[in-house]
Amino acid sequence: MAQSTSTLFSDLERRCAELRDLDHLGSILGWDQEVLMPAAAAESRAQALATLARVTHERSVDPALLDLLGELRERTAELEPEQQRAVALAWRRVRPASQIPAELAAEFALTKARALEAWRAARQASDFEAFRPWLEQLVALARRIAEATRAGGELYDALLDTYEPEARSAAVLPLLEDLARSSAPLLERVRAAAGSQRTKVARRRYPLADQQAFVLEVLGRMGFDFERGRLDRSTHPFCGGNGPTDVRLTTRHAEKDLRVGLYGAIHEAGHGLYEQGLDPARSRSILGGAVSMAIHESQSRLWENLVGRSRAFWKFWWKPLKRRFPQATQGYKSEDMWRAVNAIEPSFIRVEADELTYNLHILLRTRLEEGLISGSLAVADLPAAWNQGLRDLLGLEVENDAQGCLQDIHWSMGAFGYFPTYSLGNLYAAQFMEAAREELGDLDAAFASGEFLPLRRWLQREIHRHDQLETPAELVQRISGRPLDSAAWQRAMGAKIDALLA
Repeated sequence: MAQSTSTLFSDLERRCAELRDLDHLGSILGWDQEVLMPAAAAESRAQALATLARVTHERSVDPALLDLLGELRERTAELEPEQQRAVALAWRRVRPASQIPAELAAEFALTKARALEAWRAARQASDFEAFRPWLEQLVALARRIAEATRAGGELYDALLDTYEPEARSAAVLPLLEDLARSSAPLLERVRAAAGSQRTKVARRRYPLADQQAFVLEVLGRMGFDFERGRLDRSTHPFCGGNGPTDVRLTTRHAEKDLRVGLYGAIHEAGHGLYEQGLDPARSRSILGGAVSMAIHESQSRLWENLVGRSRAFWKFWWKPLKRRFPQATQGYKSEDMWRAVNAIEPSFIRVEADELTYNLHILLRTRLEEGLISGSLAVADLPAAWNQGLRDLLGLEVENDAQGCLQDIHWSMGAFGYFPTYSLGNLYAAQFMEAAREELGDLDAAFASGEFLPLRRWLQREIHRHDQLETPAELVQRISGRPLDSAAWQRAMGAKIDALLA
């Protein structure tokens, strides 16, 4: 007897919930590898992650699951609209997985886990050659996966689609190039007014223990729930775990630059607020989770830049900072800190880059990884290509591999195609913030009085609680009334530079 459509859909939900559980386990193991794991456990952890990847892959390509999805796709007319979207999302996950051999999935997971440890050591020693064999393996494996899963288009598109559904390099790269062109005259304005840059107050001595306490205070005020999350330290800041009840944030601190730890934490807390804001009722469902990584990055960049670097933010936080760091802040005002955290100065390190030059860092990485995947750039030539690219875009001369092509964790994790989501996130963030200001009124007055929850609640209502019910394009259209573009970002950036140069 044929099963009912509702029974088939319930079976699909059950199977996909198990896959989400396996993803959760992988995320926690990855977080532990970065934060708590003893160094000697690296190889055993790599083997465990490879086993988990193989089991997850086997579950994803189970013939029974494929048959189930095929049957439900034939019965689309019998499904409710949300069920139709759930089936489409499940197919987006299962179809690529079904085209990747289990041995390839396990090999990729094992290589990533080993490569991460190799990258950490190579970065510490500023030695690209030590990491090069691992990167060559990762690029080769990523190509094989892209070849197996692409549905037309460029190899790189198959990897980009993993993080940003339906995104294509033919559209994304021109958008990043356009951002670079629109940034050039703004950067020239700043360079012509060199006297406007004042950063000393951020670069005094801020004891690490007190920095950590201050950061926790800021994140709590933003609305991050430490009953459902935590903050730790790692080599590279990230947000892990599995929301909305298990969110793991990390940051890193520099004793003589408050900006490093504070803004790393605010950025990751933006991710964390998104995870904690997801609908708990969908936590194990197909429709649960963030809609895309660019939307995810929009939340981190919104809190980091549009809130955390605002004048109003420092009108409130200056007094708590002075109480905790009386020596470092002596003789300075909130205006000085606002200028310091918004200083526009081309730098080597992406995670420490200012708002204006950040997109140039993303353009460089996107060009390079697209070249690595297409084969137009050999891994051995990466340092030279990186150094030349940074010279062309920012006029900087890279002195060593640690401040050059070894600085980011992404490639050691096999995350090719992720970098563009940061710039796309900047654009989404600007459009979302304009919409929030239009609805909520004077947000600057709220921030200046320490009220950040109205914005947090608005983001939760308009974005977070929708999980994956909408596509990124549908989401931005609903909230802002137009498709994604760079106009809002250019307005926000232009206004900030006008204020800084006033």
